[in-house]
Amino acid sequence: MKIEQIYTGCLAQGAYYIESGGEAAIVDPLREVDPYIDRAKKDGTTIKYIFETHFHADFVSGHLNLAEKTGAKIVFGPTAETSFDSYVAFDGEEFRLGKVVIKALHTPGHTMESTSYLIKDHNGKDYAIFSGDTLFLGDVGRPDLAQKAANMTQEQLAGLLYDSLRTKIMTLDDSVIVYPAHGAGSACGKNMSSETVGTIGGQKLSNYALRGNMTKEQFIKEVTDGLLPPPEYFPANVKLNREGYATLDTLLERGILALEPDTFEKIADQHNALVLDVRNHSDFSKSFIPGSIFIGLDGDFAPWAGTLIADIEQPILFIAPEGRKRETITRLSRVGFDNVVGFLTGGIDAWRESGREVDSVESISANELEILMQKQNDVAIHDVRKPNEYHKGHITIAENTPLAAINQKMDVFKGKGPFYLHCAGGYRSVIATSILKSRGYNNIINVNGGYAAIEETDIRLIT
Repeated sequence: MKIEQIYTGCLAQGAYYIESGGEAAIVDPLREVDPYIDRAKKDGTTIKYIFETHFHADFVSGHLNLAEKTGAKIVFGPTAETSFDSYVAFDGEEFRLGKVVIKALHTPGHTMESTSYLIKDHNGKDYAIFSGDTLFLGDVGRPDLAQKAANMTQEQLAGLLYDSLRTKIMTLDDSVIVYPAHGAGSACGKNMSSETVGTIGGQKLSNYALRGNMTKEQFIKEVTDGLLPPPEYFPANVKLNREGYATLDTLLERGILALEPDTFEKIADQHNALVLDVRNHSDFSKSFIPGSIFIGLDGDFAPWAGTLIADIEQPILFIAPEGRKRETITRLSRVGFDNVVGFLTGGIDAWRESGREVDSVESISANELEILMQKQNDVAIHDVRKPNEYHKGHITIAENTPLAAINQKMDVFKGKGPFYLHCAGGYRSVIATSILKSRGYNNIINVNGGYAAIEETDIRLIT
């Protein structure tokens, strides 16, 4: 038996390749499925099953594309209903894969169809569990995402999750390996470890939600406490995963369309397309197309795109670094943005050379901010990091305006300004600045280097 975790840092997501006796299974595949097919070919195996732990909200799974290309059977857990051909397992059903057996354990709570898959080795011994979003390392799945679909409150779903964990997972031997669907950075939990593989025994010792003396009432309170609002794209992704979507090959064919500046501008105007610049944040700051927004490929690109671009059907034109066009379309497709209509050939240089206007981000250094704060007491500083980052340490007079909420916080910037924005290192504050400037707020100044640079000055901080 062979198990490989295929981890995608941008989404903090783990897919899994399982091989035994010439047969393979994939758990929770990403939308780009060729790596799984290539992996199976390398082993000379046939992909027999595609196991889905639930209808994912934070990414579009590759189950349909993979099934179409391989003929593998798509397996969901009890209560799942799809608009395509799939197999709904019953609780406790076993699937033979070569010399091993994979057992479906219905573990509702995160969603109603949530199912964990327990793999038994060739001797029939419990070996590992693919726990999806039911159990993470250090946390459990948030119970608020499926409330409408289940017609239940988050407290009721949390109660189901408590029962699932204690009757289906915590009863397993401490040596059983835990392979979760996500790690730290995912919006599907709030306290996930940076580790991506653990054991049942380790989680019993370290995971707050698996305390042996924990009552159901305590569990419900602690699991639901402090949940941030889920990103707006989550329901749209669930719909795609349940009802189907276009193949990635189709999206690439449609989106890899090189456009000269004249055509690029015409399409942007005629189709009200969003112009998305995915270059490095330093390059964007120096020169960009007025009205475009920045979300760089070299950060948590897909989750931020999903969080900040309200409509996944929004037509998108993009500017990308050389050699990264396919990557841009692929990573947008991971969160359901399937309406990419082309890119600017020649990039920002071609735009500038055509005689068109460019804009730039006004910035200051942390040292310049320190001098400014010494001269005046009313400097308007906005820290766009997450609340938990802000509470660990921030400038005394800074207001926390998280990037995830920037579209809802526009009124904060209606004053005279200027407003000084910073994040941890510069990536998120440039995103926020670009969005504000695209909405006509030109009184925004970015602090280069973010909080990391600010800590090197004598600016007063709360820690």
